Amino acid sequence: MKAAVIVFPGSNCDRDIQVAIEQSTGQPCAMIWHKETSLPRLDLIVVPGGFSYGDYLRSGAMAAHSPIMRAVKAEADRGVAVLGICNGFQVLTEAQLLPGVLMKNRDLRFICRDVDLRVEATDTVFTRRYRKSQVVRFPIAHNDGNYFADAETLKALEGEGRVAFRYCDPQGNITEAANPNGSLNNIAGILNAKRNVLGMMPHPERLADMLLGGIDGRPMFDGLVEALAA
Repeated sequence: MKAAVIVFPGSNCDRDIQVAIEQSTGQPCAMIWHKETSLPRLDLIVVPGGFSYGDYLRSGAMAAHSPIMRAVKAEADRGVAVLGICNGFQVLTEAQLLPGVLMKNRDLRFICRDVDLRVEATDTVFTRRYRKSQVVRFPIAHNDGNYFADAETLKALEGEGRVAFRYCDPQGNITEAANPNGSLNNIAGILNAKRNVLGMMPHPERLADMLLGGIDGRPMFDGLVEALAA
């Protein structure tokens, strides 16, 4: 599987996701600087977490207009898998590769802790190694993770099974108390209509090795290799 990580000024999770991907693929993962204007043939593009451009203006807003994002959009339209994590999710919404917006957390505070997630969609290259309704534990670390979309968009996401992950309690119940940031319908991750673009606020790469304290994130990368390796 040929994979690449897009690097913006301010990215701070780019090396973490590179390690997680290389652990699963056993192959080098390319790092692409945001000023590049083209991409090689790839099976997976990752827009990583971090604070692109220092989150100036609005999280992900400036990165969405980086030269490389035109190439990312073109590859996504061609069907290449694109994964956006945390700030990467914000970039993908700002670039209109995914619908909705990520607003300030409900309590207006930065949140950094592990959360429980319920897997809602398993018919994707990103989630095929998980079971439907499985509860997994991923870390979050964000100030702007409060997912919002208008009523029509939300209806489409729910009706088309495009919610990939929801915040839940350890038993898998979707409750307000388990919602860390105020996201509509406890949404933690969504898919585009073609299901080849996933944006999610939690960080699977931060629990992809027992040395990190858990491996709930590892099936995502192993599943991508299984699905995309030629």
